[in-house]
This record gives sequence, structure tokens and C-alpha cells, in this order.
Amino acid sequence: MANVGLLFVGAVLFMNGLMLLGKVDSRAAAVFNLFVGGLQVLTPTYLIIAANDDPKRIMLASGIFLFGFTYLYVGIGLLMGLDTTGVGYYSLFVAIVALGYSFVSFRLANDPPFGVIWLYWAFLWFLFFLLLGLKIEALTSYVGWVTAIEGWVTGVIPAYLLLTGYWVPENFHETAIALGAFGVLTFAALWFVLRRRAPRGPVQDYDTSGYPAGSHG
Repeated sequence: MANVGLLFVGAVLFMNGLMLLGKVDSRAAAVFNLFVGGLQVLTPTYLIIAANDDPKRIMLASGIFLFGFTYLYVGIGLLMGLDTTGVGYYSLFVAIVALGYSFVSFRLANDPPFGVIWLYWAFLWFLFFLLLGLKIEALTSYVGWVTAIEGWVTGVIPAYLLLTGYWVPENFHETAIALGAFGVLTFAALWFVLRRRAPRGPVQDYDTSGYPAGSHG
């Protein structure tokens, strides 16, 4: 059930990335954020009830709420035209807590690939904080691209591998190394490419009432 949610997390990240890049209308994206946000609140609730007080299963399911609430917050904020600072500072909270879930994945769940994926999410939510909380609008294009890419790398592809049985422990360390290397090289290269393409002069205003979101099942 959680893996199905992860698939749609990839979809909402991809859509929100396109929204930040100006390819998707913010109000249209808001509706999908509400769909996925609802799913990502119902799913961990069910998983926790079905966990029979197993602390490990409850811990793993609890992280899904971080993202479910993000999507709901974003969807409602977009439809109501709310200021973005609330979701921005909530994103800072998520970024910090995601580091703890990364540790859990590495040390307690013995799942290094998801340990790296949680680091991806910590980085992305910190970018959301910079863009939406501190309103550093020059980051808009960079955050849009990172969001769209992470939708596939941390959502769609892992969910597909989990659902089809190809997410196997035998390859965990190699997968984690490949994910880490891809993230560092891709996002660093993207930063330099976008910096070189940036126009010299004043930064144009960006309507931060249209803002992002993302999650893990």
C-alpha cells in the first residue's frame, strides 16, 4: 500500500516541479496536491493501526505524514492564495526530521538506498524553505528542476521496482552508491548550468503563491 503511495508522490513532485517552471497552472496543480495529500495521510494511518504496536513499523509509517501534510498544506494554500512562509518554515522542519529518517533507514531498517533517498528529500525540502520561507526567488528554476527530477528518482522509479519485486537487498549497497553519485553530480551540474544561463540584471518577480511539494511510502 505504501509503495502505491510512493508512485503518486513521484507524480506530484513531477507536477509541482513543472508548476515552478511555469508549465502547469498553480490552481490545477493544487487539486492533485490535495488528492495525493489525502492518500498520504490515510495510508500511514492504516499502516500504524495494522502495525500491532510494532515500534519499527510505526516509525517507518510515521514519516509518510511529513509529506502528506505538505501536499495538503500546498494544495489549500494554492487554492486560497495564502502566503508561502508557513509551508516554507514547515519545509525546514521536514528537512531536519528527514535526516533522522535517513539514519533510521541506514542503521535500523538496513535499507541504504532509502537512506540516500531521505537525504534527497532533506535537500529538496530545504530548497523549499529557501524559496518559500525566505523567498529567495532566484532559486525558482533550480528548485523546479530538482523537484521534477526527484519525482522520478525518489518516487516513480523506486515505487515501480518495489511493486515489481526488483528492489532486492542483494543490490542495496550498489544502489545506494549509484543514487548518491547521481544526486551529487546531477544537482551540482544543474546549478552551474542554470547559473550560467541566468540573465545579468535584476531578478524578475515570481509569484510565490504558486509553490511546490513531494514524499515516501
